[in-house]
Amino acid sequence: MTSADSDIDDKPGLTIHCQENPSVGVRFCDRFSFDTDSVHYAVELWAPGLTARANEVVAWIWDSDLAPFLEELAADYRGWDGERSWRTDDKDLMVSAVFRSGGHVGLTWTLRPWPSAAGGWSASVTTWLEGGEQMASLASDVRHFLAGAIDGQVD
Repeated sequence: MTSADSDIDDKPGLTIHCQENPSVGVRFCDRFSFDTDSVHYAVELWAPGLTARANEVVAWIWDSDLAPFLEELAADYRGWDGERSWRTDDKDLMVSAVFRSGGHVGLTWTLRPWPSAAGGWSASVTTWLEGGEQMASLASDVRHFLAGAIDGQVD
């Protein structure tokens, strides 16, 4: 389940809760741009005993961003074999997707800021959503967040 929301500072954000365990989630927030070629944002992951944040994930306008990847998953609501994956150019955010019987999609969100730095870290959580409608809603919400158009609550 996804929701457009605002944090304490009233900045727009997007929260994704795992359908099977609401204490697991992902949040896109603190979106900003320096120029017309890119969008910068933070990604937060949480699960029992885990919190992680990457402060400056970058989406470039000329690359395939996260929204089309999610839209493709939503279009394949009947399922697929194996794992599909997407990552930012900097490899600081990666998403892998698997399809499970019953029409559920597992999205594993991995943060790895400074992937080539010695002593770097990574953290992952998996959110489960229904294929089709929930995936289409997530893709739309991500597209709106990256465009700076998140506003209000999505049920």
